[in-house]
Amino acid sequence: MSSPSYDCLCAGIIVADHVCQAIDHLPRPGELVLTDQMELTIGGCASNVASDLARLDRQVAIAGIVGQDVFGCYVEERLIQSGVHCDYLMKSEELPTSGSFVINVQGEDRRFIHSVAANALFTGETVTREQIESSRILYLGGYCLSEELSPENVAEMFRMAKEAGVTTVLDVVTPKLADYWKMLESVLPLSDYFLPNNDEGELITGEADPLAQARAFRKAGAKNVIITCGGEGSILMNAEQTFQSEIYPVNLVDGTGSGDAFVAGFIHGLLEGASPEECLKFGSALGHSCVRATGATAGIFTRGELHDFVGAHDLQVRTI
Repeated sequence: MSSPSYDCLCAGIIVADHVCQAIDHLPRPGELVLTDQMELTIGGCASNVASDLARLDRQVAIAGIVGQDVFGCYVEERLIQSGVHCDYLMKSEELPTSGSFVINVQGEDRRFIHSVAANALFTGETVTREQIESSRILYLGGYCLSEELSPENVAEMFRMAKEAGVTTVLDVVTPKLADYWKMLESVLPLSDYFLPNNDEGELITGEADPLAQARAFRKAGAKNVIITCGGEGSILMNAEQTFQSEIYPVNLVDGTGSGDAFVAGFIHGLLEGASPEECLKFGSALGHSCVRATGATAGIFTRGELHDFVGAHDLQVRTI
């Protein structure tokens, strides 16, 4: 078999984000509130992680779908400009490009209004064995957002990856109360790394404690579970050990994309052959860089900046 062409194949949801700089309060009915800037940016797990990895000089391909509209053209153009290979990007004549309004209010977590749109047409069946074998890591982002991306299709995708010796990384989006276990039970045993945040973990497991969430996901078959907990840091649990990581302090501008940036930094660590503790540091550092600017990808460190930052700043990672 020839050497992989890509460090990572990022499959899953692709979104055009409309992001406002922080306003001082949510508008009342009929009220106009001014923001200093409204930006159109790329968003969605697959496109954010792909763009962030390309920023780190990784060879990245993306697999997903956009509409044949102005927003789809914009997203594809921005991805290509970022250095992401878009040969596997599909175009839909049926549905428009997925979109999110990202509302930032001073002193509060961001709010989202989302349209699934063309992402509902991404079933995973178009991700071929050849595409998977072309990459060292297969990342699937936004799983559970759309029922069309079924457990059977994802399990088959991950099974092909395991047969090819490709590392599997799974991320989820859980938009409402639902029984997500039925979507995860056949996929987690094929997942080398599972990276939900603690809110998603609680919604899926019913457990408020991230450690209890990680134990539940490990019991369900995930090899390595990483729970990101916002300002509280992150948890990594596998069969041998459990780590708890703090965060790098930062002046928060916009949290959009910070979870995806963590994932990209963590994947970068895996590609570097780094230890679990070092992977947590890379993830935390890239997440730190993300929230310094408005939008999901504008503030992301370059490869050199990331390694310099991790080398110059201590991060507490302890075994528990």
